Amino acid sequence: MDMTIIKDKNLYYVGGVVRDEFLGTKNFDIDLCYEGNAIEYAEKKGLSIVKINPEFGTVRVLSDGKEIDIASTREETYPRKGHLPKVYNIGCSLNDDLKRRDFTINAIAKNTVTGEIYDPFNGLNDIKLKLLKVLHKDSFIDDPTRIVRGLKFSVRFDFNLDKTTKALQDNYLNNINYDMSYHRLKKELVETFNLNNAKAIDEFVNQGVYKLLGPKQTIPKIRGKVIQKAIENTSFTPWLIYMAFFDLSNLPLTKNEKRIIDWVEKLDEQNITNNTPKESILIRKLMEAKC
Repeated sequence: MDMTIIKDKNLYYVGGVVRDEFLGTKNFDIDLCYEGNAIEYAEKKGLSIVKINPEFGTVRVLSDGKEIDIASTREETYPRKGHLPKVYNIGCSLNDDLKRRDFTINAIAKNTVTGEIYDPFNGLNDIKLKLLKVLHKDSFIDDPTRIVRGLKFSVRFDFNLDKTTKALQDNYLNNINYDMSYHRLKKELVETFNLNNAKAIDEFVNQGVYKLLGPKQTIPKIRGKVIQKAIENTSFTPWLIYMAFFDLSNLPLTKNEKRIIDWVEKLDEQNITNNTPKESILIRKLMEAKC
């Protein structure tokens, strides 16, 4: 792995880029973490700085014609569960930084100079066993969107939740704190269902993950053929079609997203590919909205 010309003994590849190397999967995102203060490091080294975020200790630099984000090692706390964390102790140890992450498979680092692997939570072994494990018992309480993220990883890599993580997930889904960031939840839903994998919607329902959408959420009659035909015959992003049969009133939807969902909800297996002129005009307008 040699994805950037920036190298330093305190600079590490972290998270997905390391995970995907061991999975043999391509990853085009470069996640770099500096053990210390990344902003001070970039300034001291005279790197071409594009943007800095002092609150989170991150800096964006230009390297070999590409913009790259470098994060400082940091710790986080969740004074308001389910919402954005509060950053503290910027420049902490690499170990303390890694333990704030979602799953052990994403808590692995690789030194940019020596290539040494730092794996304090046995993430590599979990990759071999195809298991998803959280790093602590309050992981889903702190950030319930990690449940959807776990679903995404299980679909992408054919992984399963380990026994303890599954129990923690089940417990949370039976005691949900609905005072959460629905912007963050929407982001994870978009990434998960845009994979366009039928397993995602099956597990979304079977595992009870759909309950995160709202306290009065019920299981709709999932019309698989309608979903697939709608995906095949429109250019709408798949996540909207998969989610159209749920109550999405808590999500921050755009006006065009709401119109697409209304259209999908009215479909049946006959009219999806045999639209009336009025429906065809609506479809074209919605498609032009590029939602």
